[in-house]
Amino acid sequence: MNHQPITHCGQTLWLLPDKAIYWPARRALLVADVHIGKAASYRALHQPVPRGTTQATLARLDSLLGAYDCELLIILGDFLHARTARAPATLAKVHDWRERHANLQIVLIRGNHDRNAGDPPASLRIEVQDEPWLLEPFALQHEPQPHPTHPVLAGHVHPVFVLRGKARQRLRLPCFLIDARVSLLPAFGEFTGGWEITPADASKIYLSGAGRVWPV
Repeated sequence: MNHQPITHCGQTLWLLPDKAIYWPARRALLVADVHIGKAASYRALHQPVPRGTTQATLARLDSLLGAYDCELLIILGDFLHARTARAPATLAKVHDWRERHANLQIVLIRGNHDRNAGDPPASLRIEVQDEPWLLEPFALQHEPQPHPTHPVLAGHVHPVFVLRGKARQRLRLPCFLIDARVSLLPAFGEFTGGWEITPADASKIYLSGAGRVWPV
């Protein structure tokens, strides 16, 4: 699996094409904005949206956890999309996925959607933390706000970057933003959309697409 290794704040991080970060020193996989049950929540409002997004998101997690030596999964907020994501059929899929990774430690940093949806059921054995969760040298958060003493890894924004060609071509891709103070992960979940970012001069952008990660 292709990945882009970077050194950030003295740590080696692997930026993965499937919109996640692998942290070898911690044997940890980091994802943000999983939004389990988002499509089901929209269907509850009688809006036509794709089916199978929860299963697709969990299958991608399966693939990453199988490809990398992981003891810890860190979710930077918004695991469940809304209270309607607690529907029995949706939670059954998540429980089946959890059983496939019974020995994995999972930590969720509460995001804005988590506060609305409520903490995951205790049977999922997910440790829930308020932000910031300090795991040296980083402050792990959902909201992309600076921390007074630690560089931040965060989600929430669903960052995308737009490449523009001379003939008015336009390609919009999810991206990682790496910055000395606040870095952003792209949204991991299916059917999550994105927000176009304009990076500061000191920031670095890495695009995710076509099975690889590359710097802008």
